[in-house]
Amino acid sequence: MSRLATRIKQDAAAFPVPQHRDQVIEAIAEIGRRQRERTRIETAMNDDLAKVREAWERQAAPHLDAIRELSRGVQIWCEANRDLLTQGGKVKFARLASGEVKWRLTPPKVLIKAVDTVVSYLKQAGLDRFLRVKEEPNKEAILTEPEAVAHIKGITISQREEFIVVPFETELEEIV
Repeated sequence: MSRLATRIKQDAAAFPVPQHRDQVIEAIAEIGRRQRERTRIETAMNDDLAKVREAWERQAAPHLDAIRELSRGVQIWCEANRDLLTQGGKVKFARLASGEVKWRLTPPKVLIKAVDTVVSYLKQAGLDRFLRVKEEPNKEAILTEPEAVAHIKGITISQREEFIVVPFETELEEIV
């Protein structure tokens, strides 16, 4: 026969649990102190990172300028000799001893300024095929009348409760 367990093993709590109101008040104050210290550390880190980045960028800047100048010169020469380099336009690249040059067309894209005006012009010209009507569920309306859509498959209204600790703090006023 197997013996029934008379005790249940459970891991001890890995964090301190306040035992009364004063301890909760102190714990929230400690959270605030630690949040502020993290903010100070993060600010110092960002200050240091900005200095380091600036130093490296300053060191790399002459190389970037040289790359831009050399690239412009290479492009001008290649454009002047494009027919020779592309075998009369049969290819869109050229392999040279130290690397390649390529000519590529970007995908076409449509830029529209004054959307309302363009929509009105398209309607007037009978070009409705270039207008899009987008249908999608109105989530805000659903939230105002959840009982009306309760029977609709695929619609779920969820809500959860969060526990938030907000330690009191104040900001220093600037004196001008």
